[in-house]
Amino acid sequence: MQEDAKRLSEEDLALIHALQLRPRASWTELGRVLGVDPVTVARRFHRLTEHGMAWVGLSPGPRMLERTCVSYAQIDCAPGATAAVAQALGGHPHMLTLERSAGGHDILATVATRDLHALSHYTLDLLPHVPGITAVHARIVTHVFTEGGRWRIAALAPDQRARLTAPPATRSPRPGPSDLTAFDRALLGRLAHDGRASYQALATALSVSLSAVKRRIEQLTRLDVLRFRCDFARPLGGWPVAITFWAKVPPTDLPGIGHALIRLPETRNCAAVTGPHNLVVQASLHSVDDALRLETQLTAAHPGLDIVDRVITLRHDKLLGRLLDPYGRSTGVVPPDIWAEPTI
Repeated sequence: MQEDAKRLSEEDLALIHALQLRPRASWTELGRVLGVDPVTVARRFHRLTEHGMAWVGLSPGPRMLERTCVSYAQIDCAPGATAAVAQALGGHPHMLTLERSAGGHDILATVATRDLHALSHYTLDLLPHVPGITAVHARIVTHVFTEGGRWRIAALAPDQRARLTAPPATRSPRPGPSDLTAFDRALLGRLAHDGRASYQALATALSVSLSAVKRRIEQLTRLDVLRFRCDFARPLGGWPVAITFWAKVPPTDLPGIGHALIRLPETRNCAAVTGPHNLVVQASLHSVDDALRLETQLTAAHPGLDIVDRVITLRHDKLLGRLLDPYGRSTGVVPPDIWAEPTI
């Protein structure tokens, strides 16, 4: 590993775990749980974000996933064109995640649009015209069992986790509309860059009152339209391997197996999809050797689960809007705007 790609320390991982549990907790709250003063916590996280090693952004909540169209797109490229294609697709706001794969397809992308019509236009009419792309195969998500924002590392003691997962004593926000407005989209764009941005900073940037920003964020989170998440450079934190399993499951067993798989600590994403392989499971692992162990564990626990393909990610180029370098560090942000008309 290069000198400038230093691994995350145990203190860094503890802070990241704390932020996974409470992404917008105050430095005072976090410092109290971690046993350090608030200034030290803030300085440590500033260093991590400055070097792209950790960040707080957004995840779609269940209500947003119900109202949009998500798919896994397997993309084939001309020989030697994969890197250029990944770079080009990284600028698309509908391309949430981009992975270069060691498998039958060059790129595995997570794509989201406002509806099926927009998805078909994007995947059938537009993507095939991107220079270097030779084929696009889209598998539409029919149900999300879990998404990456729910994944947790294990860097805190049980009592620390309990203190951060206890429900905060706050006043319930007043009900509000769950349909996203132009103001909401602008707000989400700002939060995609910095999920810990203060209400005052957001209000100033959007030329609205502080109370309007605070009220709307509380409404959208309470309505399960959006969630906050803390991500980090996984190769530098001890999770250098990402694997995708494509599986066949009898339809009647799909809900039970899907809900069982999301309880595994390795599982990041798990969804029912269209096509001959109706379940996709994505996991984060400590080593390549763990892939066989996990696959054996899955098939032993669930005889109805037939894993038909397993693909290790060679490189993440984009993770939920964050552009990444080869070590998983954030180098920029392309805020997802799945409600816009797809273009290339």
